[in-house]
Amino acid sequence: MATKSPNVNLVNLSKADYRGAPTTLCQGCGHNSITSQLITACYELSLTPEDIVKFSGIGCSSKAPTYFLDRAFGFNGLHGRMPSLATGTMFADTTLTGIGMSGDGDSASIGMGQFKHVMRRNLPLVYIIANNGVYGLTKGQFSATAEEGLALKGQGQNQYMPIDIVWEAVISNATFVARSFAGDPKQVRELLKAALNHRGIAVLDIISPCVTFNNQDDSHHSYAWGREHEVALHDLSYVPVAEEIMVDYEDGEAKEVTMHDGSRIMLRKVDNDYDPTDRSSILCMLEDANRRQELLTGLIYIDTNQESLFDLYNLPDEPLNRLTPDRIRPSRESLDEINALMF
Repeated sequence: MATKSPNVNLVNLSKADYRGAPTTLCQGCGHNSITSQLITACYELSLTPEDIVKFSGIGCSSKAPTYFLDRAFGFNGLHGRMPSLATGTMFADTTLTGIGMSGDGDSASIGMGQFKHVMRRNLPLVYIIANNGVYGLTKGQFSATAEEGLALKGQGQNQYMPIDIVWEAVISNATFVARSFAGDPKQVRELLKAALNHRGIAVLDIISPCVTFNNQDDSHHSYAWGREHEVALHDLSYVPVAEEIMVDYEDGEAKEVTMHDGSRIMLRKVDNDYDPTDRSSILCMLEDANRRQELLTGLIYIDTNQESLFDLYNLPDEPLNRLTPDRIRPSRESLDEINALMF
């Protein structure tokens, strides 16, 4: 009897089957760390690459989908317009798993309007924002997430208050909101696993240092500052539904969140005792952390009860893009009935 190779997963694929083209980003770029963890997460979850579709806009972050899952479908669109591409594609085929790769410039500046609307619609999509505080592709201008007072060579000093991606996602009613740091690969990986199993919009704000334009030690988007100021809300473990769930913890030490498919996220308390389903307390916690200049990381907020965009429209299991014209076009009788109601 043949046995499965220890180097392949449940769908008989090796980790190499999840890789993409060699990266052309700067050596040490945090985006490379994110793509590496995406490859590992998809491999460990035994996802089929052909069942995944990748979206991106413009920027260093939006080049990143080239470097993972080269067997998956992909669409690189216009600056700030990634959510529209994702909405149309995912609506046409709800069987796909969507991964949107964006950046702080792509989403927090030109794309802020689309970012807000895809949040409130709760589109099932893993929305990753590789957040480095600069426009790295156009030589390091300040982005909307750059901290006030940041001084960069050739750019002067930033005078404006930064946009907090996590804050914006929570108040826009996103149903899964997390923050991580590219220098914490285990946390990034576990958050990605949980996000890939969330039925709704899953926002991951990942601080991703730009080693060329924004890696001064006092920059809030640098490796040095991130390591010194990171405060992990919890130890995070994602438990797939196929695995036997055995967790040893005492009352008050862990928070268990059950996902739509029965899988679970285990949150073991580190420094903060909070409820990731309580929006009002989370906003207070974020405000307090910003005042203390702490980088809170982990699962910030989750809501597994809100209906997704697919649920609201009662879409069939069969993808819309596979329906024949005679099943899509309304009949003459139904059109006459609609017209009669209008006049």
